[in-house]
Amino acid sequence: MTGLRGFTFLVNPASGGGAAPEAVVPVTRLLREAGATVDVTYSPGPRAMPGLVAAAVERGDVVVSVGGDGMLSSLAGEVSAAGGTLAVLPAGRGNDFARMLGLPESPEALATLLLSGSTCRVDLLCASFPGERPREVAGSVYCGVDARAAELVDGAHRLPRSLQYPYAAVRALLTYAPARFRLSVDGDERELEAATVVVANSAFYGKGMQIAPTASVTDGVLDVVVIEAATKAALVRSLPKVYDGGHVDLPEVTVLSGRRVELRADPSRPGAGVPVGGDGEPLGVLPPLSGDPLVVEVRPGAVSVVC
Repeated sequence: MTGLRGFTFLVNPASGGGAAPEAVVPVTRLLREAGATVDVTYSPGPRAMPGLVAAAVERGDVVVSVGGDGMLSSLAGEVSAAGGTLAVLPAGRGNDFARMLGLPESPEALATLLLSGSTCRVDLLCASFPGERPREVAGSVYCGVDARAAELVDGAHRLPRSLQYPYAAVRALLTYAPARFRLSVDGDERELEAATVVVANSAFYGKGMQIAPTASVTDGVLDVVVIEAATKAALVRSLPKVYDGGHVDLPEVTVLSGRRVELRADPSRPGAGVPVGGDGEPLGVLPPLSGDPLVVEVRPGAVSVVC
């Protein structure tokens, strides 16, 4: 990329409890003062997203995701398909993919990075439910108790932002029942009782929890973290270990790696499906053991990112 970059900012104004629009202002001001062309669109709906991304890439603009990990995931596949370059202005509650990339927080440092930072190619996940259109995810796809925790975060707006994820995690652990999973990683199949299964591209989720400490967004490999069934008290006690990755040494935790993961599960409670989430957004419910699986695959080097 030569010359001064142009930028198209796509902003989710609801991200971070409404923090995203405020985060845009100082960065765009600094970019314009430097002579860059800047276009800002607020609240782009999912139907408008492909057209906005295609037009931005056609102009040669960097597409800047302003919001949380869900907003980033919704844009990453579109930017990849258009052959463009993606950048991230973190303004959500978790910002875990930005954390994985080591992005700065101050407006001045972010503007400098956008103007002169290098680009790197990063992997994406592709999640395919039976009979549905595949969906790209940047950070991780997770099934079970952590998907339930992500749902609870959305209802925890009255709590301080620093407490929302810990509260949701503890509440989910105390109320969720393990499920019977059938898991296949590159054809190696196993069946087990588990509280959660995480298919990770990024090391982080849940606002800084280091769920997959050895994961890399540039190695073309998925890390699969399985937390097998344990008592609720044991799961709650082990929660602090997730922040530094120490949970992987626990006997109930298994870490696998591969390029293609297949998942099915039957819940222990009749009538309750096993929820699936991706980067803070609900994706659906796992197919039963008798059905066709959810397939999660890695797309190596799928998108160019300012890093």
